Amino acid sequence: MDAGSAHKKTVCGGCGKLCRSGYDKRWRRARDLGCGDREVYLDFQMQRVSCKACGVKNEKLDFLSESPKYTLRFARQIGGLCRAMSITDVARRMHLDWRAVKELDKMYMREQLRVAGPPSPNVIGVDEVSIRKRHTYRIVVSDLEARRAIWFGGDGRSEKDMDGFYAFLGPETAKAIRLAVMDMWKPFRKSTHANAPQAAILFDKFHILRHLGDALDKIRKAEYARVTGDKRRFIKGQKYVLLSHRENLSPEGKKSLQLLLKANKRLHKAYLLREQFDQLWDYTSEAWARKFFDNWKAQLRWQRLGPYEKFAAMIERHWDSIAAYCKPENKVALGFVEGLNNKIRVIQRRAYGLRDEDYLRLKILTSGLPDL
Repeated sequence: MDAGSAHKKTVCGGCGKLCRSGYDKRWRRARDLGCGDREVYLDFQMQRVSCKACGVKNEKLDFLSESPKYTLRFARQIGGLCRAMSITDVARRMHLDWRAVKELDKMYMREQLRVAGPPSPNVIGVDEVSIRKRHTYRIVVSDLEARRAIWFGGDGRSEKDMDGFYAFLGPETAKAIRLAVMDMWKPFRKSTHANAPQAAILFDKFHILRHLGDALDKIRKAEYARVTGDKRRFIKGQKYVLLSHRENLSPEGKKSLQLLLKANKRLHKAYLLREQFDQLWDYTSEAWARKFFDNWKAQLRWQRLGPYEKFAAMIERHWDSIAAYCKPENKVALGFVEGLNNKIRVIQRRAYGLRDEDYLRLKILTSGLPDL
């Protein structure tokens, strides 16, 4: 080792501190951006330093990624490709092992989160996602104004798991939350009341409409069991037709729906009530919203629609957190949470390292962030 290298200031790759004490030098090779169909590699000398805090470590070089086998710009290229392709496809295209692609993608996503900075949400959306069979859940929290997921965690969907989000956020940041959108799961609500008592609770209309759809399907099944003979053929196999909105049906589906509603008066009434209930979200006055709901509930008398009566009782119990949507400041884009759920299902179907939960977490948290 020459005298000049001994006095050179070098940054430790472990702690990032400047070191004057060199240890040795070695020739290394790192893969760089390709040229056409040719792979390009850089040969360079990397110095190892004797750091007081870390011991013997490689020096930090700005052009290298976290893995010294790849340059930073090559790692970012791999991460960018993984936004649109599976790791298997990227590995095949770039002639890399899929494990190396996955690690480079992790580096890319961690950098995305670093650039995005710590979250400071005012309006949050809370939901759970199933990560495997047998009711294994994780909680996903989103910033609905920034339209990005900000937390993925917990060991389930209990109050203690939800408390983990507020611990991550910190008490000062939690004080800034003015609105929390969630389903009617009690542990989420209790945790929010305890950790962000100033936040208004708003129940997600998509979860509420899902409950209404389930009630309509129960009526369909009850009608199929009640009627006999030729009338059954109008009901059998028509679940999708009945639960879909008319504008989303094909011409053939609309024809099947018309025949079904004409053949069964009770299903016809239940279908019309389901369509009417959508109007609840259009009101900007809680008094008018309440009047609409009371009129809707009054139509259930003598109709023998048991599942709808149970649904109405559920709405009655949670009315305050449903009517909160009438306030102009609470008219947030609730569709983002549902869209994020669909995106997560796509990630899971494409097998983005599902067995590696940390990889799944990074995929979810960076799904709404811009490319580097």
